[in-house]
Amino acid sequence: MNAVAETWQAPAPGAVSVGAAPTGSHKLLLGLIGAGIQQSLTPAMQEEEARAQGLRLYYQLIDLDVTRSDAGALPTLLTAARTMGFAGLNITFPCKQAVIPLLDELSDEARAMGAVNTVVFRGGRLIGHNTDGSGWAWGFHRALPDADLACVVLLGAGGAGSAIAHAVLRMGAQRLRIVDSDATRAQHLADALNALYGRRAEGATDIAAALQGATGLIHATPTGMTKLPGLPLPAHLLQPSLWVSEVVYFPLETELLAAARARGCRVVDGGTMAVGQAVGAFEHFTGLAADPARMERHFRRLIADRA
Repeated sequence: MNAVAETWQAPAPGAVSVGAAPTGSHKLLLGLIGAGIQQSLTPAMQEEEARAQGLRLYYQLIDLDVTRSDAGALPTLLTAARTMGFAGLNITFPCKQAVIPLLDELSDEARAMGAVNTVVFRGGRLIGHNTDGSGWAWGFHRALPDADLACVVLLGAGGAGSAIAHAVLRMGAQRLRIVDSDATRAQHLADALNALYGRRAEGATDIAAALQGATGLIHATPTGMTKLPGLPLPAHLLQPSLWVSEVVYFPLETELLAAARARGCRVVDGGTMAVGQAVGAFEHFTGLAADPARMERHFRRLIADRA
């Protein structure tokens, strides 16, 4: 990383028009902090979009599994990134909520969702944003624009789940049932949502009961990732009347999606959210408008190459 000696501090999102960003010797130094992220496609997506817009961008993985550390390492990592001239960081599992007390400022979106997946370094301050909710909504709408949102079940009340919960209620979901192994966490999220959107959310621990009468299922836990294979719920609970939205994108065809397809469910893979949140993060980091279609084409090529 020391080879990237000259960095460019990103302007405020929306403050720079496309084509006006520095080029030539200017370099943008970014990174991703999380556990088990060696197969992440975020670096390639960000670097390719930067190249397309005339930026020189270097993106570093900071994998807690590799360093045998956990979210407790965040203060040291943030200090190091600030010292080295990073322009920003993406944040993923298990740090999206743990990073919040370490930041100087939160966007309204991140504060409402109680989770951060994008940190911008600006003027010596660390500013937290969340592009998970908007990224999920962008991808979901592209894949299933006519989806029935009468009664949605959200499995997982962590950082990603919280962001998606806000997004699906903003999209017009009439009822949202939040299922989590931690009943307190699920109810806490439901209470926070009801304070903002009216009484449309409820916490639960029994996935079978929650799916009774549901029109859709959103899966927002790490189960199904390459390092955590398996199904997050019994396959027989997946009825053809359900649509199923996945957040895991590596592998792109998770065991949940395969089971849902086999039972006749309409599905949305985790790649749509991966692209959507990357678009938002790129714009926060650079102040430039990303090209979502171009970023999605690149993402799908990367997935195909790996397959």
